[in-house]
Amino acid sequence: MPAKGKHRRPKSSSLHRGIAAAGTGGAVLVLPVLGATAAGAAEPGAAAKPAAAPNVHVVVAGDSLSKIAREHSVSGGWKKLYEDNRGVLGDDPKLIHPGLKLTLGKKNPAEPAKKSAASPASVKTAAAPAKKSYTDDLDGWIKESLDIMARHGIPGTYEGIHRNIMRESSGNPLAINNWDSNAVAGTPSKGLLQVIGPTFAAYHVPGTSTDSFDPVANITAACNYAADRYGSIDNVNGPY
Repeated sequence: MPAKGKHRRPKSSSLHRGIAAAGTGGAVLVLPVLGATAAGAAEPGAAAKPAAAPNVHVVVAGDSLSKIAREHSVSGGWKKLYEDNRGVLGDDPKLIHPGLKLTLGKKNPAEPAKKSAASPASVKTAAAPAKKSYTDDLDGWIKESLDIMARHGIPGTYEGIHRNIMRESSGNPLAINNWDSNAVAGTPSKGLLQVIGPTFAAYHVPGTSTDSFDPVANITAACNYAADRYGSIDNVNGPY
C-alpha cells in the first residue's frame, strides 16, 4: 500500500501504477509497474503561454497623441506613446493621419514608410509646366503677345492692341507699306502694327522672332516702342 501521510504521492502525478504479470515457471508473479501516461507528455503548467498581443489604436479624424494617451490611460502619456510609435509617426508628433495603427504601452514594430527617391528624369518632368498653347490667328497672336509683354513689364491691353492693328494692317501680318516716306527712305513699314526695320531692331523683345513679319514679334516690338514713347499702346489712336 502507498504510505499514508503528508508525503503521499499527489493524485495529479503524470505517472500511473499498473499491474504486469511475469511467468516464473508455473507461478504467476504480480509486479507493480510505473509508466508515463504518454511519451513526451509535459508536466501541467510547463507549456509556455503565448505573449499577449499589444493593444492597438487605429487613428481616426480628430485624434491627437494626448487624446489617445488619455483615453487609453497610457503610462507616460503622449510622450511615451510617441516614442513607442515614432517609427510610423515620423519626426513630428503633431502630424498623425487617419488609418495609422499605434501600439499602446509597447514598442511598435512597424517600419516607417520609405520615401522613394525620384529619378532626375521624373523631377525634371514634374518641374516643367505644360506649355501654354495659342491659336494661330489674330486672337491667339494678341494673347501670346500680352503674356510675353507681362513678363517684360510692357503695358498694353487686348483692346488697345486690336484697335491699332485693325487701323494699321486690317489684321494682315504680311502687310507692307511701299508708298509713304518710310518706304521712300528704304525702310517700309511692315507687319500687323506697321513697324519699320530700325524701330523693330531697337525695340525687339528677347525671346521672340527676329523676323518683323512674325505676328508676335511685330506686336511686342511695336508695344515696347509705344510704351517708351506714349506710355502704352492703349494711348495710340492714330499713326505713330
